[in-house]
Amino acid sequence: MRLVWVLSAAAAGLWFVMFSPWTRDVVPFWPAMAFSSGVLALAGLWLSRDALGEVFAFRCWHVSVGVVSALVLYLMFFVGHKIAAAILPFASDQVALVYRTRSQAELWLIAVLLFAWVGPAEEIFWRGYVQRRCGHRFSPLAGLVVTAAIYTLVHIWSFNFMLLAAAALCGLFWGAMFALSRSVWPALISHALWDVLIFVLLPVA
Repeated sequence: MRLVWVLSAAAAGLWFVMFSPWTRDVVPFWPAMAFSSGVLALAGLWLSRDALGEVFAFRCWHVSVGVVSALVLYLMFFVGHKIAAAILPFASDQVALVYRTRSQAELWLIAVLLFAWVGPAEEIFWRGYVQRRCGHRFSPLAGLVVTAAIYTLVHIWSFNFMLLAAAALCGLFWGAMFALSRSVWPALISHALWDVLIFVLLPVA
């Protein structure tokens, strides 16, 4: 478990660089995100090399579950944003701040990066490595909760309540998918599609 905590701390440091108000305007977001997620995914793959058959066990139904869950999660965020904007005076400004990175690259490039690299890499690390190891060390439910908590807390440097709430919901949602399927594929497909939907094709704000 020591390496889980070390890599989680490394993730917190990398996310600090990308999201903190002291560094986010200095570091180009998309290259930093590609580097950070890629390094963590490679570390997770290496440390899970003896269990890759389990982590990447594939069934045809994983595709349909991934697609449907991405749509369900998008609808949850669409409705959630409408409610939050109506009752929280800071919600719209905080969501707009998240979308600010859309201007830092061509949208088609962001879509490709999210779908083919960032979304899959995050699932490989957070669910395929961290949650699996925590689940083995504690219990599947505890592994889900602990991983979702860490996944949420690495975003704390943004000081953005809406982003933290989004990370918490996504961490629990994709964590539950991994716990139920025991494969990274359903959550990976869901994450990749949801990223493109909410950030490129149909932004909620």
